[in-house]
Amino acid sequence: MPAAPRVRAADVFSPEEWAPFQTRAAWVGPLLVAHCWGVIALAAAVGVVWPILIPVCVMVIGTRQLGLAILMHEAAHGGLSPNARLNAFLGHWLCAVPVGASLAAYRPYHLAHHKYAQQAEDPDLVLSAPFPVSRASLRRKIIRDLTGQTFFKQRVLFALKAFRTSHDADVAEGAVVTGKSVLPFLAANAALFVVMALAGVWWAWFVLWLLPLATWFPMVTRLRNIAEHACVEGSSTDPFRAARTTRASWWERAFIAPYWVNFHAEHHLFMHVPCWKLPALHRAVRATEPGKRIEVAPGYAAVMREATAR
Repeated sequence: MPAAPRVRAADVFSPEEWAPFQTRAAWVGPLLVAHCWGVIALAAAVGVVWPILIPVCVMVIGTRQLGLAILMHEAAHGGLSPNARLNAFLGHWLCAVPVGASLAAYRPYHLAHHKYAQQAEDPDLVLSAPFPVSRASLRRKIIRDLTGQTFFKQRVLFALKAFRTSHDADVAEGAVVTGKSVLPFLAANAALFVVMALAGVWWAWFVLWLLPLATWFPMVTRLRNIAEHACVEGSSTDPFRAARTTRASWWERAFIAPYWVNFHAEHHLFMHVPCWKLPALHRAVRATEPGKRIEVAPGYAAVMREATAR
């Protein structure tokens, strides 16, 4: 099948209008990685000092673990640094490996998703094609996430080569990514455990790193996947409708959608624009006539209602 239809910046913007979106600041990507780890460290410290807040800390840390995956995605597009070596180092060792991913494995997989977005060859099609589903079906999926079953499939069964299907949305993206980075993942997590043990809080690795990774991280990853492509009419034929943008409130950015991942329609239109410029790109695209065709949801709850309309 031919590649998904695309649009050129010149078809939408004048050279002057497009110029701000072509530049990349060398310092923003590293700062975002530092911010992500800083939030994780702060939330872990809060959980250690005030154990009553551990449930909230688990949600914050799980969302920032998704943030690491999002910044790995940014590195796959060369967006964390103009320096290719630094971009690869940040994206792989500081973002991908700690959450069980591999930048080298993820990049070709993800670029194939862009090339064939919502076409039969799209490796992510399994994540959006089943929708809409019933509320009971989504509830079962979320229960699998929050009870660690999805994590077990992705990190254990696939690593042991006991689960080899691309037709299960629980493992579609995770399987491709995590299966090639088991040893680095274990080494990075062993290092995190040692650091916490030396700090006298060995238990924090289990409660404030592994628990979020096994529960909240898979759940918000699923919500993100659903919001990005599910139930968007015309997504396979109109580049302006290849994905959905979801307006995220401050609490949704804190607990579901960090680092502007909610601006997915704009990312699919112009995938090399850095993530921190996507809000401005959203305003610029929506001000154009074709940009009015973009699917925009008022929030993640609205998307879930649409995705469970069966």
